[in-house]
Amino acid sequence: MEGIESGTTPGISRRTLLGSAAAAAVAAGALAGSGKAFAAPAAPAAPAAPGHVPELWGEFTRDPYRHPQIPFVGRAGFRGGSPRLPRRPVVADVRDFGAVADGRTDCAPAINRAIAAAGRAGGGTVVIPPGTFRIDDLIRLGRSHVVLRGAGSDRTTLYAAKNLTELIGAYGSRYGGDKSSWSWAGGLIWLAPEARFASLTSAIRAQAWPFEGWTGNRRDEWRTLTAVTPARRGDTTVTVADPATLRPGALVLLRLSDDAGHTLLKRMAGDGTGPDGYTWSDKSKLLSYVPYEWPVRVTRVRGRRVTLERPLPLDLRPEWEPLLTTHVPELTGAGVEGLTLEVVETPQRPHLLDLGYNGVVLQCAYDCWVDDVTVRHTDNGFGLVAASACTLRRTRVTGRGTHHPYFCRDGSHDNLIEDFTIEERTTPAPGGTQLHGINVEGLSSYNVWSRGDMRMGTFDSHRGMPFANVRTDITVHNNGRHGGDASAGPLFGARFTHWNIRVTNGRAGLMKIDGLAPFSATVGINEVREFDQIDAPDFAGDLHSRLELYGTTDVVRPRNLYEAQRARGSDR
Repeated sequence: MEGIESGTTPGISRRTLLGSAAAAAVAAGALAGSGKAFAAPAAPAAPAAPGHVPELWGEFTRDPYRHPQIPFVGRAGFRGGSPRLPRRPVVADVRDFGAVADGRTDCAPAINRAIAAAGRAGGGTVVIPPGTFRIDDLIRLGRSHVVLRGAGSDRTTLYAAKNLTELIGAYGSRYGGDKSSWSWAGGLIWLAPEARFASLTSAIRAQAWPFEGWTGNRRDEWRTLTAVTPARRGDTTVTVADPATLRPGALVLLRLSDDAGHTLLKRMAGDGTGPDGYTWSDKSKLLSYVPYEWPVRVTRVRGRRVTLERPLPLDLRPEWEPLLTTHVPELTGAGVEGLTLEVVETPQRPHLLDLGYNGVVLQCAYDCWVDDVTVRHTDNGFGLVAASACTLRRTRVTGRGTHHPYFCRDGSHDNLIEDFTIEERTTPAPGGTQLHGINVEGLSSYNVWSRGDMRMGTFDSHRGMPFANVRTDITVHNNGRHGGDASAGPLFGARFTHWNIRVTNGRAGLMKIDGLAPFSATVGINEVREFDQIDAPDFAGDLHSRLELYGTTDVVRPRNLYEAQRARGSDR
């Protein structure tokens, strides 16, 4: 089997990695990969299964923040990947606002009144008891530090009978054509700042199709806070021209513009002859995603030296005019927990004509979360739209079949989707429909999909050159197809990593990416074969992509790349 080393190292369990013993085990694996001796920690109570440490892991541990093929994602998710989500005090019960668990009364007004009351109180938890609550409107979380909590996804159900086209209106695509933007935007549970939600929906009703990102309905609704001097990818401290407006705890937007030679896009693709020879100028949809905008919280200001919560995702070069800027006020500290959102079962619509029976969407949200939530019979399941540093944990997509079970788009960064499940569809797919999977697009970066059970779908890239994303420890029945039109540019940028992937039906498409993704890695995947959707590389020549432990199943150590990185980088 190609790439297997002769030495072995103890396996790393899924949850104990955050403990000191697991951190020692990861360090031991790194040393084993580099050929150095180490002092082993005390033996665990039960021996773990042996495995194989790829050369890439040893390389990564020597230069974790600037490795050419593997991104550092150890701080992805809510509060840098915190394993604990907040437990805010209960401030409202939806029954006190008129909600009735009879499955017939429209409880959306009562639930939204309870959420609004919690927002006016400065935050807290709104509880929904066991039972089925009908909603004939969408549920809006627009104030920070408000949590909507059911009694558990197996006990509390919100039953939605209407779609977003009925509730808000038809939503055309800003890129033209007759497509419905409800095919990739909006949710019947929608977490977005109140003002941002109001501006978005007003524009939709006026048929002035909006930009969906951090700077408002247009790309120019921002002002400069300060210029930033050159820095390297992986730095956490930068030097600014004027720190007067910066405060610890504040969220800022790092903005990088492209230049006439498209050197920013080339850098996202890893540089070299392939990106240099690629035609960028006619990729109109891709160019609409630039500037690259990355939200990050300031942790310290010392004179002109500013420390950031996360390592820089890219180099900062003068030709890209690096700036810290304003953005729309973010939604932060908000969450949805412990419920099922079930929509009325209708046939799946033809591709890109979804009416908007959509699940849970986070938009312009930072440090927010979804935990123990199931969506059933939805057009689209869980969405991240210009959302960053959010965690989706113990989520499940089930029912009649879904266009996008998970979508991550319009510059969403540093998110963590873990312990997720996509169940087999319960009815056959109608003709003309499409199934994607765990989607990422639109220059989205440093996102992680971890510990997944995908009984249908694929590792979807909708083009738009997502880069530096990780999918790890996932079992997938690869029967979906990717999307994206030619104007959106490459399928992948640099530092895309698939690590410990188990493909149950042996289909290669977007699983084994050493022939498609530049400066990327495929590590620990069973043998796969091509099928009818075969993609040619976007870039010519040597992709500088790595393949190790091909033809194996579950032998790569560390088993979960994200957890291993988090264990190593939690103290940074």
